[in-house]
Amino acid sequence: MITRRKLLKSTAATGLTLAASGLAAPALAQGAKIKLGYVSPQSGPLAAFSEADQFIIQGFLGSDAGANFEVIVKDSQSNPNRAAEVAKELILDDGIDMMLVASTPETTNPVATTCEAEEIPVLSTVAPWQPYFIGQQGNPGDPASWRPFDFSFHFFWGLEDVISVFTAMWNQLDTNKQVGGLFPNDGDGNAWGDPNVGFPQPLAAQGYGLTDPGRYQNLTDDFSAQINAFKAANCEIVTGVPIPPDFTTFWTQAKQQGFAPKVASIGKAILFPQAVEALGDQGHNLSSEVWWSPSHPFASSLTGQSAGDLAAGYAAETGKQWTQPIGFAHALFEMAADVMGRVDDSRDPDKVTAAIAASQLNSIVGRIAFDGAGLPPFAAANVAKTPLVGGQWRLKDGGGYDLVIVDNSDHAEIPTGGTMEAIV
Repeated sequence: MITRRKLLKSTAATGLTLAASGLAAPALAQGAKIKLGYVSPQSGPLAAFSEADQFIIQGFLGSDAGANFEVIVKDSQSNPNRAAEVAKELILDDGIDMMLVASTPETTNPVATTCEAEEIPVLSTVAPWQPYFIGQQGNPGDPASWRPFDFSFHFFWGLEDVISVFTAMWNQLDTNKQVGGLFPNDGDGNAWGDPNVGFPQPLAAQGYGLTDPGRYQNLTDDFSAQINAFKAANCEIVTGVPIPPDFTTFWTQAKQQGFAPKVASIGKAILFPQAVEALGDQGHNLSSEVWWSPSHPFASSLTGQSAGDLAAGYAAETGKQWTQPIGFAHALFEMAADVMGRVDDSRDPDKVTAAIAASQLNSIVGRIAFDGAGLPPFAAANVAKTPLVGGQWRLKDGGGYDLVIVDNSDHAEIPTGGTMEAIV
């Protein structure tokens, strides 16, 4: 396979030959911009993750550091095969210097795998680190075979963090500790339900019982089997990681079939205001992980904006409520500017990769450093963990919802705005 690295080496060798013969060698234009590829799910069922992309990219290109960059954007269409396809286009056709990718393993993994094969540095985020790292291994079921990546780096939280946050929220309430698991047959669902790295063992260790009816296909239109299993087990808690349209279907059918848990802590699906608003008044006190909010005490290394400033800027420009991916999309471009500011040749993938590995950036989502903190040795070189807290959606008097942080047990520096309440 002719990778871009081999192509660049061939071009460089040709230039040396021409120079030795006294002919003019081709050179990059002076002041040529650094090319960044960016892949995210801008259409399809995961499109809510990318709602703020245009706002973030325009802000980056308008910043002092952003003037040195060109950003080429591709839509994964919420499809892993399409994600891999556009990643290859960015590498081979557009000649990018570094890849950025965000939002769920269905996007991050095929892009990162393609970059690894093509020897192009890639930074990814917005996927728990286990499905990102383990999901790309040749044999995900054999830890002894897992190997670090050469060009792929990822920053986000892990399943251990979301389990800690969810159980801390549940422990604020009086329940029977029976949990129903809603785990789809995708990268996230398979990881969350995995008996070794997912929810089962940690829940059992804390005295929680887990009813797992098995994996279902995304865009399922009938959740009666899951609802009946949860009712039979008298589950007072529901958790899981469905895509947004699937949770709307599940929750609507649960209400219709008389299943009314005290707690529903749901990853992915209810991260976004519009997903909760689609439930009408049935979204009140649904809970989820909170990776970023206007009250997070962090600031941008690019612009100096606080998290609150960035969220307010988004609302003012778009007329929409802030969403969690805003912070992490911004942080990707913070990282790109920081990394490229520490290399003397953006076209050299080895130098760019070394700069990523050496990162120690205080960003709008917190500190990003690939120093192995809080990680097992096998993932230490490729993953940087970011903080996670827990929140609940509260119905506002005038309509719509606010996301209120109700648990900061693992990160006291992030303020809470209330305490956990049961669904009524």
